[in-house]
Amino acid sequence: MTTKLSRLYGMDIFTDSGKFVGTAQDFIVDFESGEVSRILIEPLPVGKDDAKKALREKSVMYKNVKSVEDVIVITKGVASAPAE
Repeated sequence: MTTKLSRLYGMDIFTDSGKFVGTAQDFIVDFESGEVSRILIEPLPVGKDDAKKALREKSVMYKNVKSVEDVIVITKGVASAPAE
C-alpha cells in the first residue's frame, strides 16, 4: 500500500469492527526502508519516558493497517486505548 504521508495526518482511525481509536497525529518512519512503522494518536512527547509511554499506549503499528481511504482501518493488534 503506497500513499503520501501528508494525506494521513488528521485522519480518523477505526478498528475493523468499527471502534474509534483516535486521530493520526504523528508518525514514526524507518528511514532505511522508507516506510511508516507506527501511527501515533497524539504528538510524540519530548521526554524519553513520556515518549516510551506514548509509543506503548497511544500508537498503532502500521503493519496493522488494513485500509486507507476516507479513514484508516486497522486490525485488532492495536497498542492504544480509544481516545475519550
